[in-house]
Amino acid sequence: MSQVTIVGCDLHDRSMLLRTAIGKDEPEQKPFHNDSEGRSVMIQYLIQFAQKHQSERIIFAYEASGQGYGLYDLLTEHGIECFVLSPTRLPKTPKSKKNKTDAKDAQMLLEQVRGYVLAGNELPIVWTPPQMLRDDRELVRARLETAETCTRTKLQIFSMLKRYNRPLPVWFQTSRTWTKRFAAWLRDEAETLAETVKPVLLALIERYETLNKQITDLERNLRHLAKTSRYQAAAKELRKIAGVGLITTMVFLTEMGDLTRFSNRREVAAYLGLCPASYESGEADDRKGHITRQGPGRLRKVLCQAAWAAVRNDPDVRAAWIRIQGNKKGRGKKAIVAIMRKMAIRMWHRASACGVDLALTQAPRPAPTWLQPDQAA
Repeated sequence: MSQVTIVGCDLHDRSMLLRTAIGKDEPEQKPFHNDSEGRSVMIQYLIQFAQKHQSERIIFAYEASGQGYGLYDLLTEHGIECFVLSPTRLPKTPKSKKNKTDAKDAQMLLEQVRGYVLAGNELPIVWTPPQMLRDDRELVRARLETAETCTRTKLQIFSMLKRYNRPLPVWFQTSRTWTKRFAAWLRDEAETLAETVKPVLLALIERYETLNKQITDLERNLRHLAKTSRYQAAAKELRKIAGVGLITTMVFLTEMGDLTRFSNRREVAAYLGLCPASYESGEADDRKGHITRQGPGRLRKVLCQAAWAAVRNDPDVRAAWIRIQGNKKGRGKKAIVAIMRKMAIRMWHRASACGVDLALTQAPRPAPTWLQPDQAA
């Protein structure tokens, strides 16, 4: 077997701790700064380590985090095989949770790669989206987060009005629509409050109007994104489904990414966390729990909203919801989860049939720069 350099990296905002080894050999530990200079030094160290031991491959692993995929891109550019691992699927014990250090985390990742290289064990790899899809996700997620912040601001305004015994006008209670007229009424109410409270309400009103404008701008860009060649056909098809609008469509397409990753409906449901947890061992062979809630929570949220919209507006979906609910108390939520699952699988089938082009073909991995000419051949 050719030599393989295996690396486990405990990654933090400002630092990286590497455990590097050849096969079953004792690992070498080395820290680096997590900045552009530190990453360059780290790559040079790995290349020198590989050259010293005449390795033909360097396999590097770190846990997925808020750091994104910048390190993955950099390592791949230098011909280093990099795997981003799912934290929820890595082995953890009660003892490891109470005795946790950076060195032990790096060693655990190193052992995962060892098992992959030496025994062919499966790695809990996170699918790495291409750069174009990452950029699209930024816009979609910003639209969702801005709307959530706007909703919180509106609730803060309502709470303040309640605390100071300011009832909402009758004409607003019938429509519950935030118009210019309602904003003017809020400003008039602010004038009647104490001098220390008035600027607080005015600031909340200003924040709401700013966020509302941001939502409008982001949604305009989102509509433009939905009309691009890579989304247009699938977006048009998905919006034919009852309850599915622009936001649900674009969240689904960007969060799911490469739809060919899923070979059947069970894999789709498992990825979305809409399948039941299993507690089966020994004689207990049919014990199911609540849904796992794994995968993208923001997608489950919009699917829930779309499912309720479909229940309200589509007679067939409502009939299915009533049938699943079975007129039993407490089964409404279970029924809506079932509708969410059916809707997600239906969306997957339709989008897959449209052939969504998300530039998912990754660039060929460059040849390792540390190999000798005879090794590269």
